[in-house]
Formats: sequence, structure tokens, C-alpha cells
Amino acid sequence: MNIDMKTRRQSLSRLLGGLGVLGLGSMLGACSTPPAGEPAASVPPPRPAPRPPRIGLALGGGAARGFAHIGVIQVLEESGIRPDLVVGTSAGSLVAALYASGHGGAQLAQMADAMDESTIADWAFPLRGMIRGEALARYVRQQTGGRLIEQMPLPLGIVATDLADGQPILFRRGDTGTAVRASSSVPAVFQPVRIGDHEYVDGGLVAPVPVRFARQMGAELVIAVDISSPPEGGATGDAMRMLLQTFAIMGRSINSFELKEADVVLRPRLAGISSADFGARRRSISAGREIAQATLAELRSRIAARTR
Repeated sequence: MNIDMKTRRQSLSRLLGGLGVLGLGSMLGACSTPPAGEPAASVPPPRPAPRPPRIGLALGGGAARGFAHIGVIQVLEESGIRPDLVVGTSAGSLVAALYASGHGGAQLAQMADAMDESTIADWAFPLRGMIRGEALARYVRQQTGGRLIEQMPLPLGIVATDLADGQPILFRRGDTGTAVRASSSVPAVFQPVRIGDHEYVDGGLVAPVPVRFARQMGAELVIAVDISSPPEGGATGDAMRMLLQTFAIMGRSINSFELKEADVVLRPRLAGISSADFGARRRSISAGREIAQATLAELRSRIAARTR
């Protein structure tokens, strides 16, 4: 009888002990599990790294004054500022194509030194223009390795004007040499360029500095380089001077609207350098460097303000 009672007490003790363990486990579980209806605490995801704005470089027209674009590109490279796309008009289209194909500022300067303007001027019987322009197209193809516009390492846009209706066109695909030739075909100097069913002439007629087209290509911050010549008094002595004067007057009017859309406008000091002065290429490059260096602090500030 005493043995049986002792056995019962031991069994009851074990039972109560087991219930105690279960109760303690339930209490611990209750402490570790959030009450119904309350979300579990979570670690916030890491913030994404700041993203700088997509930078577009818009290079304007100005014939021989276009060498100034090279100086600007050199300073941007030296400062670690890499445009995400480039678009050019006329002389700017030539520099833009060479730059987009992978030529850096130093290489561009070497090419400028070695360039003989006679290699890009194929004279024609002057019915619709004194220069055919095929030599320029051939030069571009040689220097860019024959790449099509859409094959460039850096996204490239080239602006020309439809001769039939005066509408601008942004070339994003096709033969690079032909597009540069079209963009550079100053009426009465170069012959119009036929592409498909249309004829095209100088892009400076509609976009002397192609800021809006840089935006169209996706630029969030546009660096515009304006190398246009101001109208010069007494520049009407011959037909060529009259033509250049007409372009200068027209370009100034269009640029007053176009450049408002740019974030930073660089105007190299090119006084005394005419659009036909190919002998001043080193002075033009230096002028491009000087204005880029002078504007560098503003440019860095604009980029920092748009980084998010």
C-alpha cells in the first residue's frame, strides 16, 4: 500500500513536471512571437547608391571654329566627367562622331594637327554647291572604323535639315559618314545629300547647338558648346562672306531659344577666328580648354545638385 502510494506520487510529480516544461515553453514562445495583428520587426533595405544625372554633350556648328570642341572634351576627361551621350550639328557632328567612336581628347588633338582640309574638300562644278562632300564622308568612315551610328561605344546623334520642308532630323542609325556629310552641308558651299527620298543640308539651319536633341536622346543634364560666330559689320564684301554673315544672324536668333534648355553653356572665346580659319586650330583648342576650366566649378555643382 505504501509502495503503491509512493508510485502514484512519483507519477503525479513527473506529470506536473512535464506540464511545467510545456508551460515554460509556451511562455517563451509567447515572448518570441509578436501578438496577432502586429508586423514582425524587419531590417530596412539598404539605400541605393546615389546616381548622377545622365549627361548629354551638345556640340554646335561653326566650321573651323569646331576645333574648340576638342579642348572642352579634353578638360572633361581630365576632370573625370564622362558624358553619357553626344549629339552634334555641322562641325560639331564631325567631332561628336570621332569622340563617340572612342577617340579621346589627346587623340582628337593629334587628328586635328594632322588634318589637311584638302582631304575633306572634293570640289565640284558649282551647280548646287562647290564641294560634293563625299571626301568628308570617307574621312569620317576611315577615322571611325566604318562603324554605323548605332554601333558607336558612346550613343551618338547627328542633326541635319530636310531641304524639302525645313524640318530637323536626328540621325540615330545608319552610315556615320553620310550623316556627318548631311549635317555639314552648308547650302551653296556643299551639295545637298540625298538619303532615301529626301535631301538634307546643314543642321545649323534648325539647331545651331542641338540642346533639345540631347534631351530627346535621354540627357538629364545638358552641356552645350556654342562656337557660333557673331555677326560682323562690313562682312558683305563677297558672296562667301555674305553667306557666313547670313548664317551668323540666323544662328544667333535660333540659339537664343535653344540654349535656354541647356544646364551649362560653354562659349569659347574665339574672337578673331573665323569659320574658315583652319590655321587657327590650336588656338581654338586652347579656347575650348580655357572656357571648360573656367566653368568646371559650376558644372560640378550642377552635377552634384542633380545626383540622387
